[in-house]
Amino acid sequence: MEQFIVSARKYRPQTFADVVGQKAITNTLENAIKNNHLAQALLFTGPRGVGKTTCARILAKKINENASENLDDEDFAFNIFELDAASNNSVDDIRSLTDQVRIPPQTGKYKVYIIDEVHMLSQAAFNAFLKTLEEPPPHAIFILATTEKHKIIPTILSRCQIFDFKRIGVLDAKEYLVKIAASENINADDDALHIIAQKADGAMRDALSIFDRVVSFSGKELTRKAVTENLNVLDYDEYFITTDLILENKIPEVLVHFNSILSKGFEGHHFISGLASHFRDLLVSKDKITIDLLEVGDNAKKKYLKQSEKSDVRFLLQAIDMANDCDLKFKSSKNQRLLVELTLMQLASITFDGEKKNSKPYIIAAIHFQTKGKRRTLAKPIMVKPKVEATKPEIHLKKPSAPIKPEIPKPVLSNPRERRRSGLSLKSIHDKKKLDEIEVDYDQVDGLPSDPFTEKEMIALWKKHTQSLLEKGKKSVVSVLKANDPTLKDGNIHFELPNHLMKSQVEGVKYSLLKYIRVQLNNYKIELIIDVNEVHTKKFAYTPQEKYQKLKEKNSAMELFRKTFDLDI
Repeated sequence: MEQFIVSARKYRPQTFADVVGQKAITNTLENAIKNNHLAQALLFTGPRGVGKTTCARILAKKINENASENLDDEDFAFNIFELDAASNNSVDDIRSLTDQVRIPPQTGKYKVYIIDEVHMLSQAAFNAFLKTLEEPPPHAIFILATTEKHKIIPTILSRCQIFDFKRIGVLDAKEYLVKIAASENINADDDALHIIAQKADGAMRDALSIFDRVVSFSGKELTRKAVTENLNVLDYDEYFITTDLILENKIPEVLVHFNSILSKGFEGHHFISGLASHFRDLLVSKDKITIDLLEVGDNAKKKYLKQSEKSDVRFLLQAIDMANDCDLKFKSSKNQRLLVELTLMQLASITFDGEKKNSKPYIIAAIHFQTKGKRRTLAKPIMVKPKVEATKPEIHLKKPSAPIKPEIPKPVLSNPRERRRSGLSLKSIHDKKKLDEIEVDYDQVDGLPSDPFTEKEMIALWKKHTQSLLEKGKKSVVSVLKANDPTLKDGNIHFELPNHLMKSQVEGVKYSLLKYIRVQLNNYKIELIIDVNEVHTKKFAYTPQEKYQKLKEKNSAMELFRKTFDLDI
């Protein structure tokens, strides 16, 4: 059996023209050799797998080729010396090297010393190498290669001509993989090679290693499905499906789809970070100026452009912020799956217009997802025995203001005391209070009972409901409701407040308060009238002098008390 040679070795560039993604550096080196303007100490630095050692070997070979007239008859391999500083990092190794430097080459003009992973040299070895690097013999050229330039002492850096190698772009890596696939007679999908290039993260050597691995798995037919399955990469189609469900406000379907992704073995952190990147790519696709920032294949680019047309910029900006926030909180969360699910529900609620929204994230009420066929129905009410014998007309809940067609029929409650509750628990903490305050249409009260009652009974129920609001944490509105007692005038409840700000707070709980009092008193014709008397604000004491005057009005002995002890106000 013929021995297999990995692609990283088999297709290693032999000339500067073959080097991928480093055109600026290779052109500089070629011009330096051509014009005899090459420094004697060069430092190649950059990430792993981007061509530092390859360029050093090509340069070492090309130096002596240009210096000789008979290129075919000469063997310059003896003029190239490679030292791995990771395993030869002592002072003795460097001293042995400096002893060899003094000897001129027998063939060719230059002796080239390539020191790989030079940052691994010890401090003493750097100091021993310093003098030779500062004043090398005319026939010696040093090429140092490293991935961690910051670990090299400044005195070495100052004596080298530094070349910074960049990460290889996704498109450059993919084009090189296309050539290799053609050379190996492999039918490869454009998207499959693009995923390999993305997975390599700028390292051409890694891209070739991944290519060999996937070819071993799938054979001569390299498909996107085979690549995603072998590399455990989440297919971008999953993100397109998720985004479509989010744009359609389908919270249950989004959660089910996320569960199917988890069942395939993918982590929630991987999914949410990929979703944030997907939203970023959609935003980039919105403008012709930024379209070049979209590093995807041609097939994927068409899908991004199509989906970006359905997504407005406001949604994408808010979605990126929410997904990125979830990504940051993921590691510190104790319930990571719930964190991602809440984020998905909030994302699916951004474009929903059925509820009043504010700047804070919210989740669509669960009522909107109780479906039967193509029409949405409300939960079946619980039957409660009526308080009175008389037949009571139906009380209708207001229709949810969701953009749904056809028109939603109004459900009927069997008893005015009943409040419909949803059976689907997909409501966030921020919107939970909204379900407890569903407005009831009390305009239709004809035929409902109107039993007589006293002001004392009404005030007692007022205070009882206020206490229940306090237990729910609504301290602000409770303080307003306790400001004074309501009064009974002409069969209606009148509540006086000093300003409109306090009135707006009471308006938020008006319907639940009025409903409670009506049901308890069995009188459905009661109305709650909130009066604003701004003159009343003058009675409130704010300054120490005003407070003292209040106390003085209540107890005339306060003045005598103050004078006796010579107190200041």
